[in-house]
Amino acid sequence: MTKIGAGAWRDDSTGPMAVVSGPVGKERVHYQAPPARRLDGEMQAFLDWFSANVGIDPVLKAGLAHLWFVTIHPFDDGNGRIARAIADMALARSENSPQRFYSMSAQVRQERGAYYDILEETQKGTLDITPWMEWFLGCLGRAIDGAQTTLAMILTKARFWQAVAGVAINGRQRLVLNRLLDGFEPKTAYLSTGVKLCVNSNLR
Repeated sequence: MTKIGAGAWRDDSTGPMAVVSGPVGKERVHYQAPPARRLDGEMQAFLDWFSANVGIDPVLKAGLAHLWFVTIHPFDDGNGRIARAIADMALARSENSPQRFYSMSAQVRQERGAYYDILEETQKGTLDITPWMEWFLGCLGRAIDGAQTTLAMILTKARFWQAVAGVAINGRQRLVLNRLLDGFEPKTAYLSTGVKLCVNSNLR
């Protein structure tokens, strides 16, 4: 347990910044970040590159920005969250749209096991980041697919409730119907008579 420096670069006062796991005495080092004395220069180089028009596909730039920032690891805590936010920011810029219906950050959190594996493999490997970029683009594709599935469910629910807008449905029936529309599959085919009547009378 160590005190976290807020709003400032890490200073490595308690030793080199490293990502570790395992019990005390049997720690496994997954990654050791650059020394704190290099942070000013490393972050300036990163920010200059991120702000400039460097002639790279903006989606690829998002993947590279995420990897670059989390590799510098400039803070005592929160580097992964900030790296995900940076990637989402770059993706938003690539689409030139004020609205996005998917979240790369949320998808990375869902796949955090694979994320940590490819991150460690890349940071301990050579300067070839192709496997990382392939994983990042695959994760982006899955985030978009997930968003499409979610939107389809939302539209289905909206159409259903529009179709039965003039029908009296009590709170219990509404709750069960919402659960069914969300994909819930009951263990038995039998539903309460009230819900069955509601469904049968309105969806004939």
